[in-house]
Amino acid sequence: MNAQELKAKIIEVAKANWADAVGFASVNRFKKDDPIFKIMPETKTVICLVFRLLRGMYRGIEEGSTYYQYTTMAVENMEETIMPMAQIRVANLIESQGFIALPQRRHQTIMAEENDTNPEVAYDAIFRGKTQEPQMNFIDTAVQCGVGEKGFHGALLTDEYGPMVRYCFLLTDAEIDETLIPAPHLCDQCGKCVQACPGKAIDENGKVDNWQCTVYYNGANGTKNPFMNPDAFLAFENRLEIIAGEAKVDPETARKILDNIYFYPPAQHAYQCSICGRACDIACYVHLEEKGVLKKKFHDKFRKREPWSFDVNDFVIKKEK
Repeated sequence: MNAQELKAKIIEVAKANWADAVGFASVNRFKKDDPIFKIMPETKTVICLVFRLLRGMYRGIEEGSTYYQYTTMAVENMEETIMPMAQIRVANLIESQGFIALPQRRHQTIMAEENDTNPEVAYDAIFRGKTQEPQMNFIDTAVQCGVGEKGFHGALLTDEYGPMVRYCFLLTDAEIDETLIPAPHLCDQCGKCVQACPGKAIDENGKVDNWQCTVYYNGANGTKNPFMNPDAFLAFENRLEIIAGEAKVDPETARKILDNIYFYPPAQHAYQCSICGRACDIACYVHLEEKGVLKKKFHDKFRKREPWSFDVNDFVIKKEK
């Protein structure tokens, strides 16, 4: 088949395997020192597969009732089952035509940085600074593939589903016409993501502190955690600051706090339960939906009532009064 036929077939196979959008970028869009050229020097085209996350996966956290759906279905199953299967099927198609296809997914437990972390997995399951394997810049590459824009807090925003997506890539030596890059039009720098974070992990410039994020992704803010015991963090002098989401942590203190979080069991593959439920993404989605800019419409708005929270005073014990 010719290049146009191959492109059409890639999109068909990807969508038959649950991808909701497919974007293509010529290597001419990337700088010569981009990691893709270290990963596969012969790359001619980068393909991005985007998968929506069902709104129902966030529903339990929005209501404060059940939490496993997001972690197991929106993170673990997407990363470990759905997305790899789509990548393999598309790669098989490309290689059936005599080209090379190299799938690229996030290395959830491998980080080149010595002292960084990934909020979605257990901090002690991450291998840091022990590999020289190049890592793609996922968000920038997705933008180059024309599937969405970069939001203020670094998430990929799509026209249909806002930030409620996950995505992966394939590198190939097949030359395929690229997707146009739309002008940014979704993120208006509203700062709702900053305000929503239960641990103040996003600064005024949109930069995310990964250790701060990890602590509160795991549920250190008791006002947004229905599983936290009233006497949590008794060994910490600033326990109420931690519980209120006011504590500023560094990697050392973050590890100590995380070692004292036993509120909800993790999933397999070292994935931690998200107690915050990606509050930044939810706030972003709610804002985009209220603005009416998302193309995918639902019968009801996602946010049906005022967000719930507990009072930090509920965690004050007698000796602190």
